[in-house]
Amino acid sequence: MSNQQLHTRTPTVVVLDNRGSTIREINYCRHPDAINQTDERITRHQYHARGYLQQSIDARLHEIQQSDATIQSNIQQTISLGGALSLSQGVDNGNSFNLHDIEGTISQQINAKETVTTYKYSDQRFARYLEQVEEGTLINSDTVVIQKLMWGVNDEKYIANNQIGKCIEHLDTAGRKTVDSFSLLGAVLSEAQQLHYGSYINWDSNNEINRIEEKEKRTTQYIYDATGMVLIETDCEGHQRRIHYDIAGFIKQSWLTLKGQSEQTILRSLSYSAAGKKLREAQGNGLVTTYEYEPETQRLLHVKTQRPQGHALGAKLMQDLRYEYDPVGNIVCVKNDAEATRYWRNQKIVPENRYVYDSLYQLVSATGRESANQQTPASMQSQPVTTLVKDVQSYTNYTRLYTYDRGGNLTQIRHNSPTAQQSFTQDIIVSSKTNRALLKSQYSDPHQVDNYFDESGNLTKLLNGENVIWDSRNHLKATNDVIEGGYLYEGETYQYNSAGQRITKLRGRKISYGNLEKVTTHYLPNIEIWEVNEDPVTEKYAVVQINAGTSAKVRALCWEIGTPKGIENNALRYSYDDGVGNSGLETDGQGQLVSYEEYYPYGGTAIWSSENAVEANYKTIRYSGKEKDSTGLYYYGYRYYQPWIGRWLSADPAGTVDGLNLYRMVRNNPVTLHDPDGRAPTINSIPNDTPLTEIFQWGDILYGLDEPREESLSALSSSGFKRKEAIKPSTNNIFKFIRQYFRKVKEKTNIIIQNDITNAVWDVSKPKEYSDNKTIKKQLNDSERAIQFRQFISSHEKYNVIDQDEATKLMSEPWKAMQFGVPLWKKTSKAGLEFQLLVRKKTLHFITDLIGDDIGVVISKEGHGASITSSELRWLYRHRDLPEVRSNLIFYRGGKKISHEEIFGKSEWSNYHPKNQYNKMEKKLSLH
Repeated sequence: MSNQQLHTRTPTVVVLDNRGSTIREINYCRHPDAINQTDERITRHQYHARGYLQQSIDARLHEIQQSDATIQSNIQQTISLGGALSLSQGVDNGNSFNLHDIEGTISQQINAKETVTTYKYSDQRFARYLEQVEEGTLINSDTVVIQKLMWGVNDEKYIANNQIGKCIEHLDTAGRKTVDSFSLLGAVLSEAQQLHYGSYINWDSNNEINRIEEKEKRTTQYIYDATGMVLIETDCEGHQRRIHYDIAGFIKQSWLTLKGQSEQTILRSLSYSAAGKKLREAQGNGLVTTYEYEPETQRLLHVKTQRPQGHALGAKLMQDLRYEYDPVGNIVCVKNDAEATRYWRNQKIVPENRYVYDSLYQLVSATGRESANQQTPASMQSQPVTTLVKDVQSYTNYTRLYTYDRGGNLTQIRHNSPTAQQSFTQDIIVSSKTNRALLKSQYSDPHQVDNYFDESGNLTKLLNGENVIWDSRNHLKATNDVIEGGYLYEGETYQYNSAGQRITKLRGRKISYGNLEKVTTHYLPNIEIWEVNEDPVTEKYAVVQINAGTSAKVRALCWEIGTPKGIENNALRYSYDDGVGNSGLETDGQGQLVSYEEYYPYGGTAIWSSENAVEANYKTIRYSGKEKDSTGLYYYGYRYYQPWIGRWLSADPAGTVDGLNLYRMVRNNPVTLHDPDGRAPTINSIPNDTPLTEIFQWGDILYGLDEPREESLSALSSSGFKRKEAIKPSTNNIFKFIRQYFRKVKEKTNIIIQNDITNAVWDVSKPKEYSDNKTIKKQLNDSERAIQFRQFISSHEKYNVIDQDEATKLMSEPWKAMQFGVPLWKKTSKAGLEFQLLVRKKTLHFITDLIGDDIGVVISKEGHGASITSSELRWLYRHRDLPEVRSNLIFYRGGKKISHEEIFGKSEWSNYHPKNQYNKMEKKLSLH
């Protein structure tokens, strides 16, 4: 069966109402094994009279709802008169309530567990800072202070270290973080962390403050160049990283100096293509990695890692990955030509994986190879079977088949292998009212599945019967069998900072009756500190991480106490990833193989071999480049992942940014898509420093000040994204050819910037009317997009420029276009932001050069702060926490991607006080 047969007549259909809002999304699912059957799946959306989304329901729940009136929509929302989300009700993640103050800032939140979080701000008129966060419950009036923040004020002692207007001390659930100094650009120069132990915290207590004073300060220091790029980083243990950049700002070389040791080269050289993609990388262990890309799409076709001729250990091909794609970019085959074809029990075992998808690009079949001596499903093992390289390794072929329901829930994994004991079927039972699910072996009644989840949608029991305990903020607190007298036995506990990132892990393991081994891990900037036992400490080591240019994840294992036999102290480890971040090939600092691992698509180890079984035990970064805990769960940053069931352990904290199913893993396409932190998938992720030309796609839009935006447009044009395109007359009709020849307009515009849409829809010389469809189609290639934008602004009173007073004044005084036109252009530009990010849910690229250098002026609304671009940036800041903005907005500096934190994290924003304005319709509603 061809791809054409599978995808024929399976379009994605979006139905819009007269305001341009999406009320129906229609998808057609066809399985490659049932080519004559097509399942029409309709997602339904309902809107308030003011245009805000009220509720959404997927095809599965809507079908059940027809026979069961108790079934609720996936998500229901109530919007305040000010346009803020006040109440969210989700079948997967429960209910949450937000209360905003007069400034439009959240002052109180109540989650599904009835936890009440209160935010208190300073009462200064021009600088309003978050000072304290309190936590309590609806049934108990007592509260505890879980965060306290201290800010630098206009005082001599803060001026010298550039601390004015910046948070210099933050007490939170992880302890105390202090920032001693900032650079002129606002980057942290020196920060110290003092860790708090235990689940209870109350910073309103002097005893708590006194205890934290006694804790060790773990200080990290940074040195930057004039552009704000990190040159030197020294971690809290004294290990130093050094980075060198080329003239374009790309990393070219990097080094590591372990405490008390000589400097070592991590990255010897790195070259890039004209598109900004890596071509050749020489690592410090002597290995060389080369890359090849498809010219038309820039998709990775071939990545090869080898010890070259002249290497001290001899030339050897270590990894040789070749990728094949379908027309839309899904990976259909991965071959590793560095591995040999093997034969076992009349089978030919080829080192390749093949993948098949349905018409919705969900993975339905995967074939590959696995170790022949696995006795239980590998995805259900907390530790895989390790085979030493020197041993005879027997491999066998396997096929995995995946089945999904109409809501995108994985409902069955069928594993077929010639080895009888390795074949199995895992059925997954999905709740009849939500997207929560369990293995059938845990419970078979879909009406009872929800009993295994708490109010917020967190799973409360693991496959092996371990209890799963969650804190009041929906962070995984512990996985354990029993706690006696406050001590943990046979399980793990976790502690997080205010951003929800894990800071401490404590693992307890009973090694004999009455004897408990405790392993504590602290996660600090680019270093992990591990301690085994307390009194006395039997083993202590640091995992030093070096994220400096090389595609391999490099770490150094540095023992202070108890270096294991067979492992060299201060040894380097280079871990080489595949296309979606899976840690496969691992070598040491000399280029010698340490371990090799292959994975099943949804996680679980298919093959793992090692030169040294002891060394293999110290590998923690595994599937998707994430840490695997002793529970078998992978920690992603905001959530934990269950590889044995292909689902998240809890509902998506980002809400419906990745669809209405809050447990679905990477849209059921784990081979092509990658989730960097547990909130939403990306294609192979997009790391910082990636050039705009490598990320931009048709359908995206570009924002920014004129000068830097023009530079970006020029770069895009050179990469094939041209704004103007000649109209090609028909060569089959001589009359059309002649008519086109004599036309004044001989080219159309491709939409790249918002001006392209606005100018086609609304002309300032005719301020009281919008262009008709015919006029728009003459100007633009993607005319339907502009027509939808016209419908959007005309149906939203705050954006409908032709009804504004300024438009009326322009009619009578057209020579005052700059005076009256600018406020109208500001409305269309902000309408463009909302239309692209919240309605179309497509990528918006924002160039921050010049404007991002002085957020204080942007906030002041004076000088260039009064510009249209400044108003756009303020709009983005006000909406920065929306899932659609987090997922679809990309910032750039110098033509390369930067993080949201580099713009939204600037302390000057604390002085920004948005006006609490209501539009005319909202005022009318408030009067009735």
